[in-house]
Amino acid sequence: MKRLQQDIDWAKGDGLVPAIVQHAVTGRVLMLGYMNADALAATQESDWVTFFSRSRQCLWTKGETSGNRLKLHSLEIDCDNDSLLVTATPSGPTCHLGKYSCFDQEEEQQGFGFIGQLESIIGERQSDQPTGSYTARLMREGTKKIAQKVGEEGVEVALAAMSENREEIIDEVADLMFHVLVLLKHQGLSMSDVAHRLAERHQ
Repeated sequence: MKRLQQDIDWAKGDGLVPAIVQHAVTGRVLMLGYMNADALAATQESDWVTFFSRSRQCLWTKGETSGNRLKLHSLEIDCDNDSLLVTATPSGPTCHLGKYSCFDQEEEQQGFGFIGQLESIIGERQSDQPTGSYTARLMREGTKKIAQKVGEEGVEVALAAMSENREEIIDEVADLMFHVLVLLKHQGLSMSDVAHRLAERHQ
């Protein structure tokens, strides 16, 4: 980590480097900020992504007022030593407008990027407990009920695979994935933790 500080060409940007923040699981670009040496050190020491505010001329940790923080997973420097790639897990919407990403033109994400958004939605249901929410009810019923649903949906996936019906397989895997996300959130975990374990096994 100290070597990263030494390798960065701080002089090129007058002491600042752009820091691109990418979702650790989905790969979706969440935002762009700037870091100086102190912001990078604070990020490394706390594991919460911290930037240097050019308008206020001070350090700020993302989410320090909104609570929508960015949990650090990795830091990489580019080939010119003048920018950073930060992978992180968001604890809520990254954009100050309440959107999943600062680059979202639409509210809803499509494809794999939606997994990260769905994790955030599940977290909101867990904390807000809205009336009539299936997710909130599952959270209240606890681990035993959620685990039971994961087991049931796993069986449904296997049965759908045996039928070789593509649409049925997609539907059942979607049900299973949803309940797995609920189980992870209930246990204080996320898909990011699973992805990192898979990466460790691959290595």
